[in-house]
Amino acid sequence: MSGDLSEYRSKRVVGRTPEPLPAVEALLPRGSDDTFVIQEHHASSLHWDVRLERGGVLVSWAVPKGLPAEPGTIRLAVRTEDHPVEYASFEGVIPKGEYGAGRMFVWDRGRYETVKWSDREVDVVLHGSRIEGEFVFFRRGSSGGGGSGRDWMVRRRHEAVRPDWVALPEWVEPMLATAASGLPARPEEFAFEFKWDGVRAVARVEGGRLRLVSRSGVDITAVYPELQGLGGALGSTQVLLDGEVVAFAGGRPSFGALQQRLQASAAQARRLAARVPVTFLVFDVLHLDGASTVGLPYARRRELLEGLGLVGPHWLVPRAFPGAGAEVLAASREQGLEGVVAKRLDSRYVPGVRSAWWLKITDVAAQEVVIGGWRPGGGRRAGLVGSLLLGVPDGAGLVFVGSVGTGFGEAELPGLTERLRGLEVSRSPFSSEVPRERARGARWVRPVLVGEVVHRQWTAEGRMRFPTWRGLRPDRVPEEVRRGGGDGGAGR
Repeated sequence: MSGDLSEYRSKRVVGRTPEPLPAVEALLPRGSDDTFVIQEHHASSLHWDVRLERGGVLVSWAVPKGLPAEPGTIRLAVRTEDHPVEYASFEGVIPKGEYGAGRMFVWDRGRYETVKWSDREVDVVLHGSRIEGEFVFFRRGSSGGGGSGRDWMVRRRHEAVRPDWVALPEWVEPMLATAASGLPARPEEFAFEFKWDGVRAVARVEGGRLRLVSRSGVDITAVYPELQGLGGALGSTQVLLDGEVVAFAGGRPSFGALQQRLQASAAQARRLAARVPVTFLVFDVLHLDGASTVGLPYARRRELLEGLGLVGPHWLVPRAFPGAGAEVLAASREQGLEGVVAKRLDSRYVPGVRSAWWLKITDVAAQEVVIGGWRPGGGRRAGLVGSLLLGVPDGAGLVFVGSVGTGFGEAELPGLTERLRGLEVSRSPFSSEVPRERARGARWVRPVLVGEVVHRQWTAEGRMRFPTWRGLRPDRVPEEVRRGGGDGGAGR
């Protein structure tokens, strides 16, 4: 690993990049071989360049996810060309079209101690302002196997970043809100947030990479490609965020617009991202840089969340309003939003639990339902769905809870009708009796599709009063549906 800048010079042209370019005849400087720099590089793919001063140059690796925080993690570290020592202070933007184009800044710098240095293994102890610990860079296939000279890995030796460091979870099941008929009696004990018309999602960010998971634990990262930039915006921060994916139409959340995205393939999602873009509205933080935050009170979690500065083209942290329940509810009604969610300021986050510490207050109730049949329409709806026959599972089977014939978008009816025709069966799937006037002319289907409606209230007979269709819920399965279990798309 002797210092050699020939490859570095061959990839750069004086005047076309702001990077330092020492003259060919310049002598390599002599140092103490004990300084390092880590630069965060927002190139075509975000990575961290780890550079160690050695033999008059900066021996360099590109680490896509950054140096590991715990000993059990091994990460890719691509050996790149040696850089001049002047590069240790470089910050700026490498122009588009040039090698390594993108923004770069110094993430950390300091001194290092050499434990071992060979052409197959470099073991060093880093002492920086942000990074501290022993790291081993080693070539892949070092025992004679395959792999090019640039294929290296890196692992942390001995200890994690902190003694109390907790690895970032893959997922935490979201906490849910309990329906309430009105605002809490002591509003000063709560913060109030607007209730959005979207789908719940948990975002996991590590090493600048985003993974998005639905409320039911399904990976939906590829469905929303425009959210990938959130990972880069958070950089080296390890975090688990709770929020809601929302599509806007006319300046307001639209679950109908969002429906176009829910079942899209990866290729379709890339096309739809420009036509029907989404925004990730973040309202909680569950894990941050090696520490679980679910046991902290809401007010403290909110401080940590707002401290992340999450404002981007497709993500933001909506405001919360402590004590202002009446004002927020009035604003929600004025703007035609779903309602509000009241969260106790001292409440911890309870994964997977529908808790009275969070209350949802709306003028209408959302309900997830299972489609058990349909009746053909007439007039403009001839040959299409006129109404759906809906049920909610209980211990005895699928209980009929009503029918819905309003709220459908004209564009969704042909596709919905086609899907239902493919599911038709000869007998009713309902365990309870369907009223004769509803059963007349009905087409029964296998109860596998979950949808969502909003309605005013439940009748004494267990039927929904004045339901309105909102759309299919491909992120839910019939076994998860229960009475009172709808959340207006938000999972809240």
